[in-house]
Amino acid sequence: MALPSSASAARLRLLTVPALLLLLSSAALLVFLILPSLSPSSAPTSAHLCTCSPPSTHTTTTVTTTTTTASPAPVTTSPADVAWLKAQLASNSLLTGGTAASHDSWHRLRKGINPRTREQQLFDINRHHGISHYPDEEASNHTALPCPGELLVEEHHSNYGEPWAGGRDVFEFLANASTLTPTDQVLEIGCGTLRVGLHFIRYLDAGRFHCLERDELSLMAALRYELPAQGLLYKRPMIVRGEDMDFSKFGDTVMYDLIYASAVFLHIPDKLVWTGLERLAGKLRPQRGRIFVSHNIKFCSRLGGDECTRRLANLGLEYVGKHTHDSLLFNHYEIWFEFRRPKV
Repeated sequence: MALPSSASAARLRLLTVPALLLLLSSAALLVFLILPSLSPSSAPTSAHLCTCSPPSTHTTTTVTTTTTTASPAPVTTSPADVAWLKAQLASNSLLTGGTAASHDSWHRLRKGINPRTREQQLFDINRHHGISHYPDEEASNHTALPCPGELLVEEHHSNYGEPWAGGRDVFEFLANASTLTPTDQVLEIGCGTLRVGLHFIRYLDAGRFHCLERDELSLMAALRYELPAQGLLYKRPMIVRGEDMDFSKFGDTVMYDLIYASAVFLHIPDKLVWTGLERLAGKLRPQRGRIFVSHNIKFCSRLGGDECTRRLANLGLEYVGKHTHDSLLFNHYEIWFEFRRPKV
């Protein structure tokens, strides 16, 4: 077969180039015409276009709510707590012993604080010395709960034979010994200025703490200072002024999980103590409920062991045992006697 001549090859190249240009132009025109039909439009361009709306979709959202109940605060100071605090004292180079080198050296530590005794502080409060204050009378100033100066300087914290901090020791012992829970009902006979009661009120649910107290000054300190100052008014404790073991204001249906008297029965005639036990025995929850009495139970021991046991049994009570507990902050221990109601 003969190969094409050079003139024929040139003619073929001349014919091919125009054909390719035509082909590319046709393809470009076709793409230009097709692309608009493929792009979505925001509105129909003519009457014959379909105006169908897209199918509706339904989305179901499921919300899961998790309710968590906060655990009550620990009742007892743990060994780990003690170790942590000692480490903090050491890291800050603070005293760790029970006493300072001397009284004067202790007060020399109070640099720049303008130290005041309670007597000096009371003088300043009563005369508004160094205190920004409203000049109006109490009835028209901005103080919601005017409080006597003697309470503001906490004179009542010295009304006990031991430091105020001992109240926490009593709470820890009683709460543990009675396996207390926040929903339990507690009665203190003679709660005084709430040295112990504050800790129970803080731990228990609202309205679960009852107290019978006869002393006016103690009630003033408890209601006008301690509860507001500690932010515990919302706990609504029921504190009743009364004596002669009259518990009628607490209601006929209340049942107590814990009843205690701290250094109270020492100052009450034996006959009145037995009257109180008689009135409370039926209000103590059977088996689980406990009565604790501190220091001694001479109202019982003076009768003799057999007679005391018999009288307790007649009330539906029994003696459980004697306990002691140590203080966390000072060299002291306290004795408690435990009673229970074994059955209905």
